[in-house]
Amino acid sequence: MPLARSLSMTSLNGLPQWEDEDLPVEDLLLFEVSWEVTNKVGGIYTVIQTKAKTTGDEWGENYFLVGPYFEQNVKTQVEACEPPNPAVKKAMDIMKSQRCQVFFGRWLIEGSPYVLLFDIGSAAWNLDRWKGEFWDVSNIGIPFHDREANDAVIFGSLTAWFLKELSCQFDDKPNIIAHFHEWQAGVGLILSRSQKLPVATIFTTHATLLGRYLCAASIDFYNNLDQFDIDKEAGERQIYHRYCMERASVHCAHVFTTVSQITAVEAEHMLKRNPDVVTPNGLNIKKFSAMHEFQNLHSMYKARIQEFIRGHFYGHLDFSLEKTLFFFIAGRYEFSNKGADMFLEALSRLNFLLRVHKTDVTVVVFFIMPAKTNNFNVETLKGQAVRKQLW
Repeated sequence: MPLARSLSMTSLNGLPQWEDEDLPVEDLLLFEVSWEVTNKVGGIYTVIQTKAKTTGDEWGENYFLVGPYFEQNVKTQVEACEPPNPAVKKAMDIMKSQRCQVFFGRWLIEGSPYVLLFDIGSAAWNLDRWKGEFWDVSNIGIPFHDREANDAVIFGSLTAWFLKELSCQFDDKPNIIAHFHEWQAGVGLILSRSQKLPVATIFTTHATLLGRYLCAASIDFYNNLDQFDIDKEAGERQIYHRYCMERASVHCAHVFTTVSQITAVEAEHMLKRNPDVVTPNGLNIKKFSAMHEFQNLHSMYKARIQEFIRGHFYGHLDFSLEKTLFFFIAGRYEFSNKGADMFLEALSRLNFLLRVHKTDVTVVVFFIMPAKTNNFNVETLKGQAVRKQLW
């Protein structure tokens, strides 16, 4: 593994550097840090969840996920247990003795990885001091009104504190790797490097923060990547401090990765560093390796979708479900960033062509985007009830 290397304590600009010493996985501890561990906010939750089993199979008892503690999430997703590693338990006990709540357990997803969760609220009394310490090492000031950024400072400070206590449990090189996702986790990386902790660090951006904002503003983003005054753009959108947190994380990391080639180009212009590795997101298709099994599942779920359509359009169903195509678009509730605007335009053009050619094919489209709702649609519930009665 190219990332399975230890740190030398020689330094460049005062920060630990890589040493080309290949180590077996069983001699390493891997901590994957994200605000979305057991906490579904966006797509990173799914990324981590779907690769947890594969990572756990390779790293075994030495793989830990680190995230924030939210009681409502933990009650349904986490089974509490004792840490299998004595050094991890000792570091947790030290933090608990200083009034910080730390929880440990297994995340109830495929692979059941270990999770280490920090209670942000229990450590909030340290916020002003930690913001001051973060300013001292980075010159990045966090506005008092930006709660998400304040939470990121608390979360990052707790992560760095834990890694410091953990590394102190080892007499020689601790051989710890910490992998941070996105700017919300980046403070922990910055503090780890500034404190010269013997920890190998990886930072992954799934899309740059400023890029998200510029795309949402309907700007021709990718054709003008080299034209933006990034400091000005971030300042005008009142995210300059967040942008600085992200950029500092990128430049402090030993290894910087993105999830696609286009994001790599974006990072080069927005964050001023070329990624060392591009690690595309993917699907585990091995469980569908048997073609007949895949076909059976396809047939079963298509029948369930058709049943739903019968109920949803009850009283208005004037098309044949045997000649119906089902399209899906899914993602965060962002109209332009997730391409919903282009998708709707394409559907409009398709609808025109279907009418012109007088085809008997019907297209039914599902938009699967979590959003606030006030109530159920009573008419569709009635339709589903009638369908079930008739059946």
